[in-house]
Amino acid sequence: MTDLTQRSDVPSPAYVLEEAKLIRNLELMKRVQDESGARIILALKGFSMWSSFDIIKPYLHGATASSVWEAKLAAEMGKEVHAFSPAYKKADMAELKKLVNHISFNSLNQWQTYKDDLPNVSKGIRINPEHQEAETPLYDPAAPGSRLGIRVAELEGVDLTGIEGFHCHNLCECDSFATERTLLAIEKRFAKWLPTLKWLNLGGGHLMTRAGYDVDHLIKTLKNFKARHPNLDVILEPGSAVAWQTGPLIAEVVDIVENEGKIAILDISATAHMPDVLEMPYRPAIRGAAMPGEKAYDYRLGGNSCLAGDVIDTYSFDKPLEIGDRLQFEDMIHYTMVKTTFFNGVEHPSICILRKDDKLDVIRQFTYEDFKGRLS
Repeated sequence: MTDLTQRSDVPSPAYVLEEAKLIRNLELMKRVQDESGARIILALKGFSMWSSFDIIKPYLHGATASSVWEAKLAAEMGKEVHAFSPAYKKADMAELKKLVNHISFNSLNQWQTYKDDLPNVSKGIRINPEHQEAETPLYDPAAPGSRLGIRVAELEGVDLTGIEGFHCHNLCECDSFATERTLLAIEKRFAKWLPTLKWLNLGGGHLMTRAGYDVDHLIKTLKNFKARHPNLDVILEPGSAVAWQTGPLIAEVVDIVENEGKIAILDISATAHMPDVLEMPYRPAIRGAAMPGEKAYDYRLGGNSCLAGDVIDTYSFDKPLEIGDRLQFEDMIHYTMVKTTFFNGVEHPSICILRKDDKLDVIRQFTYEDFKGRLS
């Protein structure tokens, strides 16, 4: 990854999207589409940086939204808009009918309630394949007792006239073999309905841009499925994969304290700016840092909020950290900006794009008025 810690034009804290790396991912996705016949749309829940829409538009077919507000943002891309939410309110329909091309309902009740409100929209239902692939319980839509999707037993004897597609999402940062197993599970449980449909949306979690992912196998899997079901338009909606390894979060050491070891306090917050670090949890990579004890100097890294648990982890460095030093947290463009808060009024990271010509565009710097505007 590019070292941005020494660039004086990069503010701290800041998310920095690297345009060249985003294009690299999009070109791979274009290849998957061209060779498999499947279509790919952007899942805004994972990456909603609308200042990059002009980069994305030439490659993907549109975007998918999990709410009315996301649907409005997706519509600004000017391409297809797909929507799914666990539950819609009546007022949502008045907005969505003007915005979306496809909509998937999470229950038969929701579909039956609103199917007549969307006369010009292709309607589908979300199915639960009862097949688990996600390793983290927090992100496993097919876990026992899940509120997401309709199980096959619930469809028996139901007239699905008007349903044009099935939506299935049970993956999370998975490989192509998980996609293959999921398709087999869908065919096993839902075979009798597939010939009646126009499309199958396989949701997200297809981490095709990760190093080592077998892209050729994914293409083969999708082509073979489409050959078995030529009536189906197959749709993938990755979020993480679009922005995977496309840029860091830059942070600065504000103070160093000691309590059973040295603790560096940064100008960011794990709970406010990278909440998955605490929720999954996971350990983010830092450029030039290593596991505790692997290098000469160990530091626990803490956020600048008053939450006692706002701690990222312990890292080791070649030389002592000093106040004013910058750290580069790698791969911080997906599922970060979309989940940030203004908790404690901690300074929100700026949003930047490093262009292909090495020019830095500071897209947004946040102010007190942004913090105040979230309150009343």
